[in-house]
Amino acid sequence: MIIALRDVVEDDLPTLFEHQYDPVAYTMAAYAPRERDAFMEHWAMILANPEVTKKSILLGGEVVGDMVRFERAGLQEIGYWIGREHWGKGIASEALTRFLDLEPVRPLYAIVAEHNIASHRVLEKCGFTLMDRNYESTDLPGPDAVDYLFMLAASGAG
Repeated sequence: MIIALRDVVEDDLPTLFEHQYDPVAYTMAAYAPRERDAFMEHWAMILANPEVTKKSILLGGEVVGDMVRFERAGLQEIGYWIGREHWGKGIASEALTRFLDLEPVRPLYAIVAEHNIASHRVLEKCGFTLMDRNYESTDLPGPDAVDYLFMLAASGAG
């Protein structure tokens, strides 16, 4: 399995749209999907923002997901999405490992739905620790769900 990361380009957006519009995937993520126009508008802002790190995840040259680092509610967060047909293959863990090698910002945070055990495991494999089992933020775009807050501390920190 050869995983690569590269900057997100506009041609990736139709695939990324389909990933986030999959009902099984957005239920797992506890995230409200965006309609096509809203999705494209949102990503146009992301692509134009030099403060956001945005990478497409490639498997054999095919876009299978994306990974971003952004600031929300005062936290430097990461987020990632893997197309459901590629779940359970270790892609998220490998991609996050590569992403963390490229991304110098620390600490980093990730907010994950309580029931998304696979994502908990990805984060823990990559050195994130659980900080809060009932994280509340009014900035989250998904439906009401119990969210866990994970953190990757600066090197050498706990």
